[in-house]
Amino acid sequence: MYVPFFGLDREPFSIAPDPRFLFMSERHREALAHLLYGVGGGGGFVLLTGEIGAGKTTVCRCLLEQIPPHCAVAYIFNPRLTVAELLQTVCDEFGIAVPPRSPGETGVKAAVDALNAFLLRAHAEGRSAVLVIDEAQSLAPEVLEQLRLLTNLETAERKLLQIILIGQPELREMLARPDMEQLAQRVIARYHLGPLSREETEPYIRHRLAVAGAQARMPFEPAALASIHRLTGGVPRRINLLADRALLGAYAQQRAQVDKRTVEQAAREVFARPADGAGPLRSPRSGAALAGAALVGLALAGALWAWWLQRPPAPAPLAAAPAASSPAAVAASPPAPPAASSADGVVAIASASLAGGPAAAAARPADEANPPAAEADAPASADPAAVLAAAHTEVGIAWRELALRWNVAIGEGDACVAAAQARLRCLPRTGGGLPVVRQLDRPGIVTLRAGNGRPGWALLVALREDEVTLQAGAQRFRLTLPALATVWRGEFATFWRAPAGWREGANAAADPALRNWVAQQLDAAGVAAGAPLPERVRMFQLAQGLPPDGVTGPLTLMLLNRSAGVDEPSLAGGR
Repeated sequence: MYVPFFGLDREPFSIAPDPRFLFMSERHREALAHLLYGVGGGGGFVLLTGEIGAGKTTVCRCLLEQIPPHCAVAYIFNPRLTVAELLQTVCDEFGIAVPPRSPGETGVKAAVDALNAFLLRAHAEGRSAVLVIDEAQSLAPEVLEQLRLLTNLETAERKLLQIILIGQPELREMLARPDMEQLAQRVIARYHLGPLSREETEPYIRHRLAVAGAQARMPFEPAALASIHRLTGGVPRRINLLADRALLGAYAQQRAQVDKRTVEQAAREVFARPADGAGPLRSPRSGAALAGAALVGLALAGALWAWWLQRPPAPAPLAAAPAASSPAAVAASPPAPPAASSADGVVAIASASLAGGPAAAAARPADEANPPAAEADAPASADPAAVLAAAHTEVGIAWRELALRWNVAIGEGDACVAAAQARLRCLPRTGGGLPVVRQLDRPGIVTLRAGNGRPGWALLVALREDEVTLQAGAQRFRLTLPALATVWRGEFATFWRAPAGWREGANAAADPALRNWVAQQLDAAGVAAGAPLPERVRMFQLAQGLPPDGVTGPLTLMLLNRSAGVDEPSLAGGR
């Protein structure tokens, strides 16, 4: 309708994932690079996640247009399938004929055998195979497990099938669960596609208009462009919806320019909400993540304390927790979605208070003050209920036990404040699961609960391929990963040693001493010298599986410490 009025050849803001309109922002280039790496990888999984409308499917379509001729591709856009249906669909996409199944058979074995034969033939011919699954957050756990088993199809030299999973942030949460540990270990590359920045929104709109044939001047006034970014949060699909409606509104008024007022009116129509300047319309998931990152200190602690008081009593064998001496004592315990930030996704929340004082410290068991170096004496295959019964009912005790593993004794007061005197920093995380724990390779505090019962806290002191060792006071327990999954939701907190010059919220560029230290550690890690420091940090982050934002947040510094050989407790070393 408005296309000829604005001198266009086609609609510029269609929400269809047309690769012609792909705007290669820095984030989209990185996402595509990860997918292309996956195509040429040696098997396993590549993970691309992003909010609804972030451009995941469009990037995927761009990938499909760049697939080399020697690569066979199977693309699944509807993953709500059973195991048998998934395997049949994969075979159909690859053009594999599956023998008819006998009565009473599921067809799983026949499909896997046919797929394996196809992959072996392709390998012998010098061809590779890639399976792309869109909307992968909808995959059932048993289907994900079958996909993991498909990556076992291999020769002596390489894996035969590369699998790319594309989905919403829930997909990351699924793979962070303890029962998904085996699959998570096979992810060779992952990338989260974030929204466009304010600086990227205008070029994005100009790009789509140019592809649509725009020859005249920009139809959006500067104030209108600013409003579009504010009201959409930089999410491309929302930008498309709002810009399209705004152009229609300007056409209805026979105006060649879209002003701020027209954009706000369009927002009221498209988003069914007042355009009151309160910010973008966000999904519940992203809103919760932002809230989790913004609520800091006592404000969050007070809110969580109120939440705690309203919880139902625990039906589990865990004893009821006594009232905490401070609201901050429970601030690190309730589950919350992982919140991405410039500090490597770390949520800055109130530190846990220590329970007791000098008297309580004196009453600690003797071995609490001198934790053993080995965990071999832990009972095998412990019952999760027994672990819950032994877990600490006050998180401060767990923080105190953890500090002893760093040869630091902390007494009464805030654990994180006390530990900071020894240059230790708290890393309170809510999520991440075993992949993060393995990556950090250090003991930490896990929050345990049965169902919706009250939480308890224990130390995770050893992690092997298929089991963990937990400690609560003088008691240690070994749990298989499936058993751990029944009482642990992935919450993990720990200490880390901050380098000189680091302070909360600061980047390496802000302090010369810190900048020099980061540069030295990058040199030791073999990261190519000569590039600007943020770019070198990004290269290091990519190699470590971190979001490549170039910011030296806690996770980046922790992994730099590890690469530099800084003496810290480790799960592998038994400290």
